[in-house]
Amino acid sequence: MSEQVELTNPVELSVGGMKGHIFRRLIHVSMAFLPWVYFEHGIVVSDWLGLTLPQFVSSLVFSLLIVEGIRLKYGITIFGQREYEAEQISALGWSAFGIGTVFLLAPIEAYAWPIILSLSFGDPFLGEMRRRGMNSREVILYSTAFLFAVWLACWNWFGTPFWMAFFFAPLCVAAEWPRLRYIDDNATMVLIPLGMILLFEPFLLLM
Repeated sequence: MSEQVELTNPVELSVGGMKGHIFRRLIHVSMAFLPWVYFEHGIVVSDWLGLTLPQFVSSLVFSLLIVEGIRLKYGITIFGQREYEAEQISALGWSAFGIGTVFLLAPIEAYAWPIILSLSFGDPFLGEMRRRGMNSREVILYSTAFLFAVWLACWNWFGTPFWMAFFFAPLCVAAEWPRLRYIDDNATMVLIPLGMILLFEPFLLLM
């Protein structure tokens, strides 16, 4: 997330105003379907294209990044994007990179689902609480509780280790918090939890 968002109402920065802002949120939430597409249909589609599943995911990510590069070259912003994204990689571009990395490096449901759902639901949840003027303590408390519920749901549905909810819910909130100029929080919310899982995976398997 750009530093400008912290200082300005994101609706005012969105191409299309409030309608663009709502569209952006809907796109964010719709990313929750990507793990279902990957796990239920990924192999069928990649086989049909004559690719392995990792090749298919990599091709999609690279294609989106090429489109993003063309968009940046000409300074284009589309409906729902923020004005500052004319000069830096967009949130959607970072999301594609982050989610693609999850599918390539942690392609099991127990890990992929909670990481991606934390991004898909958690980022809009945090953003809307800030937009409504909640203080930082309230945002941290409510968003941690919200993501804790997300990780518990993944424990119930996808076999995510129960204890991970206690550690990764606050970690995902913390990963969203940095205000980096060129790296969007859509990347940090995915890559930081993913990095921790990969780092400690040998220990996770024993728990």
